[in-house]
Amino acid sequence: MLGIQNYEMFLLAGIILNITPGSDTIYILSRSIAQGKKAGIYSVFGIISGVAVHTMLAALGLSAVLATSATAFMTVKIIGAIYLGYLGLTTLLAKENKLISLTDSTLMTPKNIYFQGLVTNVLNPKVALFFLSFLPQFIVPANTYGLLPFLGLGFTFIITGTTWCLLLVLFSSRMTAYLRENEKVAFITNKVCGTIYLGLGVKLLTAEK
Repeated sequence: MLGIQNYEMFLLAGIILNITPGSDTIYILSRSIAQGKKAGIYSVFGIISGVAVHTMLAALGLSAVLATSATAFMTVKIIGAIYLGYLGLTTLLAKENKLISLTDSTLMTPKNIYFQGLVTNVLNPKVALFFLSFLPQFIVPANTYGLLPFLGLGFTFIITGTTWCLLLVLFSSRMTAYLRENEKVAFITNKVCGTIYLGLGVKLLTAEK
């Protein structure tokens, strides 16, 4: 499929990672609670635009590495596997169970809401590292489609992420209260996400070269 392998696994992993609360979730919920659904939607567009930027940068960089050297690309995959393993262990061992601490009551214009979401996401090095480590394992070693498989995976992640984020906006007040008060949700999502990271890292390290 256009140089993509294990697409179903990518889709499942992507959805689970989308719904795992993080800084993007906090930003979207805070803006939705503070200024309503319209502000929440602008925050979603900002965050997703940042993800699109990371997708393009990862696609350009990783496809260039693959075109230059299969060995270099495999090195990137191994480094990515180690990074995913690190994320998995730190997430599994995390002691903090609270997902949402407080909401921001500062009023902002739609333009500023969008721009802040975009900048927050683009300048987050963890997002860039995640894309660089996550995408390569779903690309076939003998990829001849250039950027297409990277873009296909990236925009799949964008579509599932956008859908989830808009649901967050729609149910923002209930979601915020529930996530703040229910520490079991944080505990479970930490364990699930950590296990996924570890599983992906192990799969990447043990995959046939």
